[in-house]
Amino acid sequence: MDNEKISGFIKKQKVAFICSVDEEGFPNVQAMLKTRKTDGLHYFYFSTNTSSMRVKQYMKDPRACIYFYHKGIFRYTGVMLKGRMEVLTDQKTKDMIWRRGDTMFYKGGVTDPDYCVLRFSAKSGRYYCDLKTESFEIG
Repeated sequence: MDNEKISGFIKKQKVAFICSVDEEGFPNVQAMLKTRKTDGLHYFYFSTNTSSMRVKQYMKDPRACIYFYHKGIFRYTGVMLKGRMEVLTDQKTKDMIWRRGDTMFYKGGVTDPDYCVLRFSAKSGRYYCDLKTESFEIG
């Protein structure tokens, strides 16, 4: 599977699972709405609350993983990416991924201090389909 096809698959998914590491070293997973912006398989942008537990975990330990899947009638496809998660609070980045309906989550709008951006930088991944897995590097 080439990186362009994997990227196309990810763009079609409506949900992403993001994983962080807690203070005891255990993995934590959370379902998120699809990424707001991607740059191939290199960067993935999510919006979240600055006050969230996940943000605190990424600030202490940026190691992260994201996972996308599609379950069809006869086929299950999944992509896991490993890398690092950054917490971004600069206004330029917040403006870049802001959507009109976001005021439902962030009452103060795009400048709400409880609104931030998670940017995941992928280093490697694993693709699964039809009982076959393939590891790949992201260059």
